[in-house]
Amino acid sequence: MPEFFEDVARKWKSFADNRKRSARIDESAVRSTYARWAPVYDRVFGYVFDSGRRAAVAFVNELPAGRILECGVGTGISLPHYRADHRITGIDLSPEMLDIARERVTTGPLDNVEALEVADAGDLPMADGSFDTSVAMFVLTVVPDPKAVMGELARVTRPGGAVVLVSHFPEQKGWRGWLGETLAPLSASLGWHMDFDIGRILGRSDLRLVDRRRVGPIGFFTLLVFERV
Repeated sequence: MPEFFEDVARKWKSFADNRKRSARIDESAVRSTYARWAPVYDRVFGYVFDSGRRAAVAFVNELPAGRILECGVGTGISLPHYRADHRITGIDLSPEMLDIARERVTTGPLDNVEALEVADAGDLPMADGSFDTSVAMFVLTVVPDPKAVMGELARVTRPGGAVVLVSHFPEQKGWRGWLGETLAPLSASLGWHMDFDIGRILGRSDLRLVDRRRVGPIGFFTLLVFERV
């Protein structure tokens, strides 16, 4: 195990050095980062993000059966937890992560997963109003252009539908803030912006915030639910 964490530290240092050379993460950097992490992503980050992920899916499972878009589906770790009558489409920028997701669907089997596609969250190939609910878990603090992603999530969600987000936002103080700082090196290895201003994704005219709550056993993550207007 020490060798494993040394490898994590090396990957983080490499990523941090790249960040110093560029103020924003471009698409190729995201692809290469997640290609490296794909084989071990579930082992390293599965448990860390599990409570936030499950809270988002639990909210979606309370909604009527419908078409769900999961933006940034990654290895598909959340797919088995959706209710069987939801029809799921997942997109991700990383082909390597999606290969693992497809294997998970095949071995599941997860018959309610309709498609897993390589796509840019800031330029989705889906038509307007294609989905009843769009979900983005631990995505907005990673992408180069969060406003573009929010615009696309709103566009592909039907009026009256829901846009569900979950992530950690550094607005938290006290021991939650300390924990965020402690996890910063691990988060940085995925390009996670620990200085992300939550205000960058609020205040849109096409999305009305209807729920905002801390989730997880220690309330470390924030769940945001918007209604598409």
